[in-house]
Amino acid sequence: MAASSVYFPQPIPISNLKALPEEERPRERLLREGIDALSLSELIAIVLGSGTQGKSVLKLSQEILERFGGLEQLLDASVPELMQIKGIGRAKAIQLKAVFGIALKCRKSLPSQKNAITSARDAFNIAYAEIAHIPQEVLLVILRDVKGCMIHLEQVSVGTLSQVLIHPREVFHPAVRHKASSLIIAHNHPSGDPTPSKADVELTRTLIEASHVMAIRLDDHLIICKDRFVSMRSMGCLPSSKLKRY
Repeated sequence: MAASSVYFPQPIPISNLKALPEEERPRERLLREGIDALSLSELIAIVLGSGTQGKSVLKLSQEILERFGGLEQLLDASVPELMQIKGIGRAKAIQLKAVFGIALKCRKSLPSQKNAITSARDAFNIAYAEIAHIPQEVLLVILRDVKGCMIHLEQVSVGTLSQVLIHPREVFHPAVRHKASSLIIAHNHPSGDPTPSKADVELTRTLIEASHVMAIRLDDHLIICKDRFVSMRSMGCLPSSKLKRY
């Protein structure tokens, strides 16, 4: 007697969130348990709504994260880069980019201008939201009043991947226009290394000399990366290093 064979059907890949058991659906879990209970891939799955034939939406969202190596890199991803992932067409890529854009704009929510900038960390938090994710070097000017409160901030130069081309008049022009008492400058290093270069040190010296002429104090020069920063004031490179108040 021939042995009977038993056929086990292969599971049908779940490509739509509605096809998941209710207790496993990210949308329902969000309502039931709150947003903190969901992983980043589950939140992305909610945005996507559906996967592709043979690939679940949760699998697709996990592939997206793995492709870019985490949230920070994903926020910077362009629409064409997102579309390189199998299963992400133009519409889904635009959807994702819009959500990432909202996240980046939230990071740019600035502290109240009535609040004083009391430390290099305060200045970093402002500068980080503005320039940390830009792939070219950008110089940001943060203007302060006599009490050390921020009154204005402005990008004054865009450089290449490795340098910012700037003249002192570009830095001090907004300070004069807004009647600032002092200013902090910050620029990003897309390389990820915040160590001041020779050009950074030379720029700081040039701006210190200009600040004496303009009678507008240079309080700090920050070099910003995505996960860290350097304060040249803390390194003792500025006359303001001797002041007790930041």
